Amino acid sequence: MFVSVVIPTYNRRPILEKCLAALEDQQLAGALQDYEVVVVDDGSTDGTPSWLREQSHRFPHVRLIEQEHGGPAEGRNRGVDHARGDVIVFIDSDLVVTETFLATHAMALQQCWERRGDRLCFTYGAVINTANFEAPSSERHKLRDLSWAYFATGNVAIDREVLERSGLFDTGFRLYGWEDLELGERLRRMGVELVKCPAAVGYHWHPALSLDQIPRLVEVERERARMGLVFYRKHPTRRVRLIIQFTWFHRILWELLTVGGLINPSSLRPLLRWLIRHGYSGTAMELLRLPLNRIGVRALFREARAAGLR
Repeated sequence: MFVSVVIPTYNRRPILEKCLAALEDQQLAGALQDYEVVVVDDGSTDGTPSWLREQSHRFPHVRLIEQEHGGPAEGRNRGVDHARGDVIVFIDSDLVVTETFLATHAMALQQCWERRGDRLCFTYGAVINTANFEAPSSERHKLRDLSWAYFATGNVAIDREVLERSGLFDTGFRLYGWEDLELGERLRRMGVELVKCPAAVGYHWHPALSLDQIPRLVEVERERARMGLVFYRKHPTRRVRLIIQFTWFHRILWELLTVGGLINPSSLRPLLRWLIRHGYSGTAMELLRLPLNRIGVRALFREARAAGLR
């Protein structure tokens, strides 16, 4: 099995270095015969492409593809177009993996193919969130690391032919969110089986919460609302409504949990500042998710109303 790891990246050079270094240390074992890493730079302005060319001796498995800034969906599709492997692995450029990561995905895929008698399956590895930049793989698995997504590109492996038959990613998702779950809906309707592969571990690094991140986090929720409607228009089902939180249950839930908006990013700032100062940035982020969810759901209903959707 020859595996192509496809990684879109945009202005993430420091953590991308750790990501690529970990991928260079992969153990060839079992079904995994060889691999490549296709990095698609999405118009970075931090010097990522020139740095990769200068450091090519450190990353012999890496091939660099460049595009103008078009978003991760376009980047992943371009990566697949240039990939040489019969299996595609998607990860994000802020993921640091273990040495057996690819071999574990390969073994789980091979076993599924033999059990099914076809290749209509994909493996979904474990993603552990961490804010520890120096040693991301030292983080323990936490309850909040669990994901109920059907297909999320942070850590999946799939047969290339099955992926191409699905139609790849919809490049209409140009803002943040939902392009991978929308592809997942198409795969699910094709009868493609999700196979959990918890031994294929990736450590997802993101900086610890700081107060200056809040405006961008609010903006992300509004982008997710707009892309959520793109998702729903393609798949106007109850299941998708639940996924994107386009239900009155979610609207009432977040209104109640934020006391009608009294708990909001502004009112929380003193408490968030105290939590961050005392080393509880993770708790601060979980608390901030309450008003962020309210902002996202309200934006979704507002966008739907303007589009004449119910």
